[in-house]
Amino acid sequence: MSQDKIINEVLDELEKNGHKLSRREAMKLIAISPLAAGVLSNAAAPVSAQAASSATGSIVIVGGGLSGVATAAKLCKRLRNPDITVIEPNPISVSYQAGQTLIAAGVYKKEDIIYQTSDFMPKEVNWIQKAAKNFDPENNKVILEDGTEVGYDYLVVAMGVTLNYGAIKGLEGEITTLGNCDEVRKKVGKNGVYSLYFAEGSVDTYDGIQEIIKKAKNLKGNEKLQLIFTDSPTAVKCGGAPKKVMYIANDLIKKAGVRDKVEILFYTNSDKLFGVPEYAKAIEEQFGKRDFKWEFKTRLVAVDTQNQVATFEKTWVEKGEWDKDLEEYEMITKKETFEKKFDFLHVVPPQKAPDAVGKSPLGSPASWVPANKETLQHTAYPNVFAIGDCAAVPLGKTGGSSRKQYHVLVDNLIAVMEKKDKLPAKYDGYTVCPFITSIGTVMFAEFDWSGKPAPSFPLDPTKERWSMWLLKVYMMKPIIFHGMLPGRI
Repeated sequence: MSQDKIINEVLDELEKNGHKLSRREAMKLIAISPLAAGVLSNAAAPVSAQAASSATGSIVIVGGGLSGVATAAKLCKRLRNPDITVIEPNPISVSYQAGQTLIAAGVYKKEDIIYQTSDFMPKEVNWIQKAAKNFDPENNKVILEDGTEVGYDYLVVAMGVTLNYGAIKGLEGEITTLGNCDEVRKKVGKNGVYSLYFAEGSVDTYDGIQEIIKKAKNLKGNEKLQLIFTDSPTAVKCGGAPKKVMYIANDLIKKAGVRDKVEILFYTNSDKLFGVPEYAKAIEEQFGKRDFKWEFKTRLVAVDTQNQVATFEKTWVEKGEWDKDLEEYEMITKKETFEKKFDFLHVVPPQKAPDAVGKSPLGSPASWVPANKETLQHTAYPNVFAIGDCAAVPLGKTGGSSRKQYHVLVDNLIAVMEKKDKLPAKYDGYTVCPFITSIGTVMFAEFDWSGKPAPSFPLDPTKERWSMWLLKVYMMKPIIFHGMLPGRI
């Protein structure tokens, strides 16, 4: 029996009998699937199926997180004589960031998502434990924080994102991936202001939800607590997280028996709840059933943490005067700000590539690294590639995207090293959002640039499923750590 067939039969069995199974029985059933060990069909295929390349040249990878380490590992497998340097200052830069929502749900602990970089860094690479400060692509150099220059023939930028909390008036600081969060936590994680976009913040978010439950139990009469959830006007990693945390809070509060004591509101800068119509429709139905309220084209601009007041800016378009020459009405953008008192506010920070690259010659005015969305090759420097959260690639800021991207990058980088005329591989925009809808259900939203669902399993992807919860909670982390980081899948 093929591995894909086994996987699908396991999921079918879970879907039929999931709620009748104990956790122990469910885990036994999962254990027969290759997914449990991180060996999907393509993982089991031997790497030697692709002939090792004799291409030579020094490769520098800046960033030792998920994308950077996976790329380094696969290059080591694909090159006969790899000459690879990884620049990464953080000894714990490898983390399972997708698990931060599960920390906020009380399912994971912080230590469940933090790992030592040295446990996954390929032994063949030269690891420089310093930070990059700037880039000189004209001379093929990376400038480190201590002024040291590192030369390269080929460069891969995999630096993740900066969480720019300070861009919201009243909040402070920035956090690079797994960076120092002390400044941000002066305002975030207390006084009703929370954010699960960093590990400590997800712990605080869970504690904040528990505090809301305690307050709700002491309310009298028709009083209600105000829970406000936001997103960001910028591209963000894990675009589903702003809604996932709302579903999680709703479920925890409902199970505590105080759902009638809270009002849940979602403010989004977008004009839709999701970019794919099928998922947007499903989410709107889920919102309705859970009595969520929402507003489009509305973004958080300021927070008074002391008085627990959030300021929002709402935009809309009105029809102006008739233009005789163009034979159309002038469309005028209008704006207004309003304040909203809150008891709990979840903040999604504006995000950008780290300034070291975003403001360097490799960056762009929008502070991302411009790259061809299919080949991942830099738009101005053909010996440079970008991958993961820092790349200016649509739909590319999830671990699921990186899992597809690094194979494309390695194939195309080797093609450049071999002086080939064309790049052979193309990224199709695949990404996945395991959309947590309760503590126990997930809508496994997979899609690509077609704007349509791209499901991996023969199940309706718009449905909330317990089997997909098991996939999210128990199986995805092993897939990442035993499949992707070693460069297998």
